[in-house]
Amino acid sequence: MKIKKYKVVSSTNLIAKKLRPEPWLIILAEKQTVGYGKKLSRWFSPKGGLYFSIVLPKSKIEDLQTLTILAAFIVAKTIRDYYPPPALRSQPTRPKKDILSFEPLIKLPNDVLLNGKKICGILTENIIGKEVKSSVIGIGLNTNIDKFPKELKNEATSLRIELGREVNNEKILKQIVEGIKQQLATISE
Repeated sequence: MKIKKYKVVSSTNLIAKKLRPEPWLIILAEKQTVGYGKKLSRWFSPKGGLYFSIVLPKSKIEDLQTLTILAAFIVAKTIRDYYPPPALRSQPTRPKKDILSFEPLIKLPNDVLLNGKKICGILTENIIGKEVKSSVIGIGLNTNIDKFPKELKNEATSLRIELGREVNNEKILKQIVEGIKQQLATISE
């Protein structure tokens, strides 16, 4: 997995599209100044979150929405499988309602929610020459963010807020990228 790391970028997707990228190149930033989502909506990207773009190899999947939903599924699965809250890990007989409140949900087409709040946004864009060369999936995952601005406080959350502890961004990055690789390989067969 080849990763280009940056302290601050405008947007990892913009950087990925400007480079002459190779498949599976990952652009990773500690902070984005103009992170954006669907319809160019602003994505709050302070230091502490996980902001990255993956350059995908040309695939049989030409529908960007399908790629976006695939990435959302992998992010939700990663959160569910690898980052259960301490109460659920230590007490497997917790009431179902407690388990369901921590179940990540996909809000189509490009968001992942946790406890009813946005924890992840995904944007898939094409790299175009004379034809579509490849696609870039940009993922903004709120991992180690302590607090949000007043206008986002009731709409956004982070793994740190939900779990009460920091998580390892590099570990989550690897889990998500491996999950996307496996799913794309399965679909492309």
